[in-house]
Amino acid sequence: MPESSPGRPLKVLAMIPTFNERENITALIKEILLLSDDFGVLVVDDDSPDGTADAVRELAQKEPERVFLMLRKENRGRGYAGIAGLIEAARRGPEFVVEMDADFSHRPLYIPRFLEAIGDADIVIGSRGVKGGGQVGRSLGRKIITRLANGYIMAVLGLYGHDLTSGFRLFRRSALQKLPLEKMVSKGPEVVQEVLCLAHQHGLKMVEYPIVFYDRSMGSSTFSLRTALRSLIMMWRFKVRYKVK
Repeated sequence: MPESSPGRPLKVLAMIPTFNERENITALIKEILLLSDDFGVLVVDDDSPDGTADAVRELAQKEPERVFLMLRKENRGRGYAGIAGLIEAARRGPEFVVEMDADFSHRPLYIPRFLEAIGDADIVIGSRGVKGGGQVGRSLGRKIITRLANGYIMAVLGLYGHDLTSGFRLFRRSALQKLPLEKMVSKGPEVVQEVLCLAHQHGLKMVEYPIVFYDRSMGSSTFSLRTALRSLIMMWRFKVRYKVK
């Protein structure tokens, strides 16, 4: 549950799900706050045993109107954290909500660029697959898996995009408020695609902006082949649930 009151209205609130990210989270939050006085951060922590929440609390004491912690008392997975985080971020009233990872694979410097790129769209997707985008520090195998997964998702869900697995997105708050986020069913990283299904179903306009994705340099990844396969299977559930043709 949230540990602080909403604070003043912000232009951008970055929603960051975390589990054991103490090594990264302090530096990441500071970098985001330096971008603008109108930027804030909401960390959704799944009861990390490494003290991630304590690191966020320390910053929140110094910046109570810009740094917020939502502590979940059990680790229920990326999907549940992402859904709860988007709902809470929208509730706090910013003009825009950014969803991003905690490990610096998504660089904060892109946030102002997303704002410039959004135009009349509702969502900006940070894309590794468009011209100017890419991946640094990842093996060839992981790059191939990302590309194959994108093609699979397009085929099953009927969505079009160069990076439908990207978890680095900018949303208008008004767009998030149109989506029944509380009815979502994702437990894991497939939450990224479920949000896109909902956005498509509700006629939201999405654009892509090129990003360079950097593999994490500190901490350990929660990625597993089992989780990835489960997420790909979930695409068929989304196809039925959201009546994709």
